[in-house]
Amino acid sequence: MLDNLSRRGTDKNLQWLQGLGKVRFLKTDVRDRRGVLRALKAGPYGVVYHFAGQVAVTTSVTDPRTDFEVNALGTLNVLEAMRLTRSKAVLIYASTNKVYGEMEHVPLREGKTNVRYRTYPNGIPESFPLDFHSPYGCSKGAADQYIRDYRRIYGLNTVVFRQSCIYGERQFGIEDQGWVAHFIIQTALGRDIRIYGDGRQVRDVLYVGDLISAYECAWKKRALSRGRIYNMGGGASNQISLLDFVYILEKEFGRKIRPTFHPARPGDQRIFVSDNSKIERELGWKQKMDHRSGIARLISWVEDNRGLFG
Repeated sequence: MLDNLSRRGTDKNLQWLQGLGKVRFLKTDVRDRRGVLRALKAGPYGVVYHFAGQVAVTTSVTDPRTDFEVNALGTLNVLEAMRLTRSKAVLIYASTNKVYGEMEHVPLREGKTNVRYRTYPNGIPESFPLDFHSPYGCSKGAADQYIRDYRRIYGLNTVVFRQSCIYGERQFGIEDQGWVAHFIIQTALGRDIRIYGDGRQVRDVLYVGDLISAYECAWKKRALSRGRIYNMGGGASNQISLLDFVYILEKEFGRKIRPTFHPARPGDQRIFVSDNSKIERELGWKQKMDHRSGIARLISWVEDNRGLFG
């Protein structure tokens, strides 16, 4: 396991993993080409999960160079290390729905507390045109396409997951990323919630256990998944707006929540919902957790671990 431990909460998760006795840890940065190469030379490995990244659109706007170096150059370092070591591992990359841009031309149906697609009832498919928007979209999109092309040019065994909003236990969500966990943590600790925009923006939320099962499907059925790109989110049945989520939290915590509203942030999609039919059809993956049950689980974990969020 490689990590530079720069994100808040990663040190706590590392301690937890080490307590399980199932991880060998190397502190290094994905921008360190030699460090990444040394790690790959320590193989061989059956699968490489590439989750390292700068994860916030807002951070990419204020510091685009670091965003590029981590997401685009860092991914190239991983790919080159695999190429130079002639790795046969399956490389599974956590990309993002932001590669589709703001999607401002997709017609929407405006509701009181949310918006819905008019023309994509099952969500956005992988065939939807790419349109990187924001430095984050550009850096992740570049990495997404590099990974795809290293399969075509060098024969690496790569799989790309263009992920929507993932949530679950041990997620130390912050305002800029991991909003489901962030809203829950703020509510549990009696802190304010800030909403950027009118709160009607919608995401499809996917429980982390279902994401892991998708990764396992890609690994077990690697003869089918190699070179493929899959959208990965909660789908149409698990789409939720920020306002609707606040209402759920009010029911769960039994008190009124009054978020403050601020101007919308650049690069923020009005709505994104994944069409998961491709991975369901090709790999037989099915999600098992509905968002209400998953949110209840995360609330319970946060309540039981308040000391981690002091």
